Amino acid sequence: MSPHCIPEKQRNRLSVYSKLCYAIGGAPYQITGSALGFFLQMYLLDVAQLDPFYASIILFVGRAWDAVTDPTVGFLVSRTKWTSMGRMMPWIICSTPFAVVTYFLIWYVPPFEQGKVFWYLIFYCIFQSMQTCFHVPYSALTMFISSDQKERDSATAYRMMVEVLGTVLGTAIQGQIVGSSSDCPTESDGSNNINSSRNNTSNVSLEETKQAYMIASGVIAIIYILCAAILFLGVKEQKVPLTFRQGLWMVMSHTPYVKLVIGFLFTSLAFMLLEGNFALFITYALGHRDDFQNILLVIMLSGALTIPLWQWFLTRFGKKKAAYFGISVIPFMILIVCIESKLIISYLVSVAAGVSVAAAFLLPWSMLPDVVDDFKVKNPDIHGHEALFYSFYVFFIKFASGISLGISTLSLKFADYKTGNCSQPEAVSLTLKVLVSPVPVCLIFVGLLILKTYPIDEERRQGNQKLLQEILDSETDSESETSVLGSNV
Repeated sequence: MSPHCIPEKQRNRLSVYSKLCYAIGGAPYQITGSALGFFLQMYLLDVAQLDPFYASIILFVGRAWDAVTDPTVGFLVSRTKWTSMGRMMPWIICSTPFAVVTYFLIWYVPPFEQGKVFWYLIFYCIFQSMQTCFHVPYSALTMFISSDQKERDSATAYRMMVEVLGTVLGTAIQGQIVGSSSDCPTESDGSNNINSSRNNTSNVSLEETKQAYMIASGVIAIIYILCAAILFLGVKEQKVPLTFRQGLWMVMSHTPYVKLVIGFLFTSLAFMLLEGNFALFITYALGHRDDFQNILLVIMLSGALTIPLWQWFLTRFGKKKAAYFGISVIPFMILIVCIESKLIISYLVSVAAGVSVAAAFLLPWSMLPDVVDDFKVKNPDIHGHEALFYSFYVFFIKFASGISLGISTLSLKFADYKTGNCSQPEAVSLTLKVLVSPVPVCLIFVGLLILKTYPIDEERRQGNQKLLQEILDSETDSESETSVLGSNV
């Protein structure tokens, strides 16, 4: 049967195998992201033993550099010519080896003090660049696996499930391997001999912790390579004619896109503040040093298990309502600060936080294709914009997160954070409480107010889908007529 005789929906239908292979490709970004997000700040302060000021510089510059590379890579991807592997796949495959090597070197403590800051800054920035070369094309690939919005939504749901599982895996690998070797020496009162013994124990523990971080990074690097290979072997990129005729101004001035980006900018900042400071908060503010890796794991597991719930909710009630109900759950975090610190309460609040994490993962990436479709309907003659929408969304999120993490780490220096110590001043505890509760809650409130003005509801989304389907059908009919005329000639 001729391909033109196959119904459009059947041709655009994706198999479960293709959706799973596509989804697995999103795991490396989340596995490394969760490991870096939850543990890098603690690693720089307590293992590499950098001054909080220098740690804040590394975190800010690294994130800012990462943000700047996103629109650059988005532009280059849009200009890339079609190859036998596709347009997006060469970027994904070629960046993987460099990303794996530089990721491993981030978690290695060099045997010198002079220049240690530059070591982490250089390899952190290189890794972020390579990760961008992987993730921007991968994100834009959503628009090229199928032209059917329902199939893209379904593939996105698979992707979000795997990505949340990726955060679980990254948190579990890093947390369980590192957590098992990061015990502090027991506080003792007594003679200098006891103090000397305690210092020796501390040194042994530090070396074991360094080794544990390297083992964890090695395991994650192997998983990164396997996921990239599965994506390459299991996903066929559809060839779509692309040009770069539209200017950046047209993309950035599309109202639904602007409101979506700004709204999720504030909510993402809230989650990134939580992510960057939560391990320190559990350790030093709540005093659950021995359980911090398990509490982080509970958050990620809760998020993974509730992804199907949010997918059903947004299908049944719409994506905009899902954003309100999902992201607004996070103020439960205020309970963990206001109520007396108990381990069981920390676990219960972590379950509630995981529900919001799931919504925060799923909704932005599920709503971005709707914005792209809305742009297509209003600008049918403009092509080649998909990668720009995704890359500039990531740019704003990463740049803002770099600022927030840099400021939050610097605030620990002002609170007199003691690098390498097993206990911290009360000011550090108070600072961490502010960073994980009232500040994120205020950011989420502002983000939800902005999302209230987001104009693409279910009615408009379905209308856009109908119009795009009519455009596709007319293009298919034109191609069929041309083919028939050509064969007759």
